[in-house]
Amino acid sequence: MFWLSARALRTSPGSFAAALITLLFGATVVLACAGLLETGVLRAVPPQRLAQAAVVVSGDQDNPGEAQPLPERVRLPSSAVASLGVLPGVRAAVADRSFPVGLPGGGAVTGHGWASAALAPYALVSGTEPRGEGQVVLDERSARGAGPGDVLRLVVRGEAEEFTVTGIARADGVAETAVFVTDGAAAALSGHPDQVDAVALVSDRDPAELAEAATGVLGGVRAVALTGDDRGLAEFPGAQDSGSRLISMSAVFGGVAILVAVFVVGSILGLLVRGRAREVALLRAVGATPEQVFRMLLGETMVVAVIAAVLALVPGRLLGGWLLDRLAASGVVPPQVVFHQGWIPVVVAVGVTLAAAVGATSIAARSATRTRPTEALAESALPKSWLTPGRLVFALIALAGALGLAVVTAAVMTGGVAASTAGPSAMLWAAGLALLAPGLARVLLGVLGGPVRALTGPAGRLAVLTSRARRVRVAGAITPVMLASGLATALIYIQVSQTAVAEREFTSSFRADAVVTSTAGGLDPEVVREVAALPGVRAASALVTGEGYLVLPDPEDPDDEPDTAAFELRGVTAAAAGQVTAARLTAGSFDDLTGDSVVLPDTLAEEQGLTVGSGVRLRLGDGREVSATVVGIAAATPGFEAGYVPADLALAHSTTGLLPQVLVTGDVGALAGFAAATPGAAVADRDAVLAARTAANATGAWVNYLMVSVIIGYALISLVNTLIVATAERRREFALQRLIGATRGQVLRMVGVEAVLVAVPGLVLGTVVALAALAPFGIALDGSPLPSGPLWIYLVVLAGGAVLTAAATLLPALAVLRTPPLDAAG
Repeated sequence: MFWLSARALRTSPGSFAAALITLLFGATVVLACAGLLETGVLRAVPPQRLAQAAVVVSGDQDNPGEAQPLPERVRLPSSAVASLGVLPGVRAAVADRSFPVGLPGGGAVTGHGWASAALAPYALVSGTEPRGEGQVVLDERSARGAGPGDVLRLVVRGEAEEFTVTGIARADGVAETAVFVTDGAAAALSGHPDQVDAVALVSDRDPAELAEAATGVLGGVRAVALTGDDRGLAEFPGAQDSGSRLISMSAVFGGVAILVAVFVVGSILGLLVRGRAREVALLRAVGATPEQVFRMLLGETMVVAVIAAVLALVPGRLLGGWLLDRLAASGVVPPQVVFHQGWIPVVVAVGVTLAAAVGATSIAARSATRTRPTEALAESALPKSWLTPGRLVFALIALAGALGLAVVTAAVMTGGVAASTAGPSAMLWAAGLALLAPGLARVLLGVLGGPVRALTGPAGRLAVLTSRARRVRVAGAITPVMLASGLATALIYIQVSQTAVAEREFTSSFRADAVVTSTAGGLDPEVVREVAALPGVRAASALVTGEGYLVLPDPEDPDDEPDTAAFELRGVTAAAAGQVTAARLTAGSFDDLTGDSVVLPDTLAEEQGLTVGSGVRLRLGDGREVSATVVGIAAATPGFEAGYVPADLALAHSTTGLLPQVLVTGDVGALAGFAAATPGAAVADRDAVLAARTAANATGAWVNYLMVSVIIGYALISLVNTLIVATAERRREFALQRLIGATRGQVLRMVGVEAVLVAVPGLVLGTVVALAALAPFGIALDGSPLPSGPLWIYLVVLAGGAVLTAAATLLPALAVLRTPPLDAAG
């Protein structure tokens, strides 16, 4: 049977090429998404500056009760250096501290203690190491022409200080630009003199054993010992959060990609099997058993599926790596994250490909193996039966799943997170309608028949009659049009709506006339008082953005790990917060926002039964918990909830301890002079801030569009592929029409009208799919069932679908008609 299947591939190269292309692209997309998911899980970040350390011990960024890690760096006590240095086999325990530094002429780099330079290793190419206060070693990129003996004004901790360059260092394989000071200076400039960012252990001992010993010796300290590629997480802590983002993104898009692949593969293979109905019927008529026919069809599919899965290994890896590079370029993940695609993604992609191929062929071949030969010959010409019990069950399951996701999206989800259920629901709506497509096609063709006949004359009448007689096969052509247009409309408008609502929310909440920021990594917190004292300034407030977590112990089991409720947390200056932000307090006052206090969003307060005066446990960005008093309740838009704490409390638990920005209202003319006199300070007016926010939203949206385009591109390929196959299989029909007198132009006009009868129902059903997904998403996002965004996007989707349908139908028909009728008729 294998050799029979192999010979069939040689005798029908066109059909099997179509199947191979569909399976190949499907396996490639699934493999790329699975590789991104594995990359997010592994979070492999090879160390650079700390590469010579066998083990790197850092603070544990795990955030109990939350999937996301802590957003601010968790540090270790300085005493950990001595404790780890006495472990057996440790030749050196090196404290690593980092702090932002502003270079002359602008630009921020990272400063470190000189002892850590040996871990890259950095080597001096000129000069000497720093030996005292006010001395610095620059790497070759930060030197900018400076050399030993030069005196530079560097901005550290918001102040300009003079440093004498003692040397220039070089290290291979280190992407980050760095400067080095003495270890004592690094401790002071880090803002946390009694803490270290990490401890690098230089040892010849087995890293796994040393890591276990290191965590044991630190006792109750929140620490984690990192080995292998995980050591880079101490050097690039942002990679931990990016891993979580990569997991969620690739899981959502990968899930949709798998559904699309299964759907598309099933559609094209079902079409190919139906196209061979006459051949199968003849085999049955000459004595082939149902089991033999089934094994032949399944064998052919398996051969093609295996070839496609093998061929997808290389492009799948290349596509996954390329997508990760684009995500890194957009800031979604650090560029140091290494793409991984081990055996698990390969198994997933191969499994999905084979399962989809085998399942689709088995279902499509069922009627061929159960129908009597004489009935099969008649059915092969004009198939009419389509609604089997299995098809109906799967259709109802898909529609029920889509309805369930729609309810969850509208009733449970809020904000942009609703996209995680809205996207898959579009695929389920499409799957359910596709399974019922022949019946829907009958209805839609009945509606379109009259107008088409009236507008297109004899060609239209023939096209309507042919389409109605072939409605099962027409439904197979309508399905990819519906899938491509429905997914394109739904997924694009999901991203457009998110961006539009986020911009509206930011614009409405931003009341400042100008913002003071830093080009050197942060401002001195005292800048707020200085700005507030400038002539013409009505109010000035610090703004420190981050995340906070309400810790919610179980009253019935206090020893159990408590739940948490995450929300955006903004550190502000109490006296000015009400004037520079649009926050509207329904209870309490910003004037009381001092010490360990918090203003909670109303949705969270109502959910937990909290009021002004309630005491709460509040976990801040570095994992430290404080007992805070609720001093206000702020009205919040669902999905954009934010709470407020005093700026000094937020800064005390931030990575740098420096102020990122100051919001200012009033006459801001004096700010330009202030910025010129303040090292590293920069001023942006309201328009510039809003423009920068729009650009940042566009960058984030572009990443999502990139992932969406991969899936939509695959759907479009399947659309073209399916329509080419559907047209090419009518070679005999076109030949018979020409033999009884029809001209090539008449046949082409009929095919053109048929393309309309495929495109219009497909686009109508695609619109239904999109609306069914977008309406609940819009309700979750901003309360409106209509998506945000311009109408031209939808019109472009419609026009693109119509053009592709016409081209993929007419061009193959034109090629078929070039064959002499007698040859084509066989």
